[in-house]
Amino acid sequence: MKTLTKEIQAALTPTAALALLKEGNKRFVSNLKVNRNLLQQANETSDGQHPFAVILSCIDSRTSAELIFDQGLGDIFSVRIAGNIINEDILGSMEFGCKVAEAKFIVVLGHTKCGAVKGACDHVEMGNLTALLTKIRPAVDDETTTKENRTSTNAEFVENVAIINVKRTVKSIVERSTILKEMIEKGQIGIIGGMHDISIGTVTFFPETMILHEQTGR
Repeated sequence: MKTLTKEIQAALTPTAALALLKEGNKRFVSNLKVNRNLLQQANETSDGQHPFAVILSCIDSRTSAELIFDQGLGDIFSVRIAGNIINEDILGSMEFGCKVAEAKFIVVLGHTKCGAVKGACDHVEMGNLTALLTKIRPAVDDETTTKENRTSTNAEFVENVAIINVKRTVKSIVERSTILKEMIEKGQIGIIGGMHDISIGTVTFFPETMILHEQTGR
């Protein structure tokens, strides 16, 4: 697999970037990862990097974006925080990844059995974690289909909240970053939300969350 260069990155459209991620996840699920010389990639990217996507995912040890999308060094910007939430620092990182480093696609990736989501469902308060979980609480409140046992012991409730949290995050990114919103409107980048099933490795993307105006030009 070739190390991404500025020329290869520039030739990619947002649609092509998303396709690369989907193909990579298929390889991961099939245990057919591409053979890479990571040391060579480290050497080839030492003077510069040209990743094609920004992935916002959870810190969970089972959700490494590089692994589940079968990507190598220099391929993606990986932003990881418990509950895949956003704040000003994360938005700034995304703006750097897209506006400065010219990545083509943003993915907000939640996952099944998320501990942060469970904590929000249970109203956990613990040091600095309290403020983080507060950012997930709106997704808990938005889950209105579950009338009883609205706690982490209810697996279906937890998954519903996790999905809502991903969708809310996609919306918030566009609403809170004028830079990213403008790039999306110009067709320079796209954005989508999805869920990673930690049991089987598959990533399910949510088409209704995708914002892509590639036809307006890059």
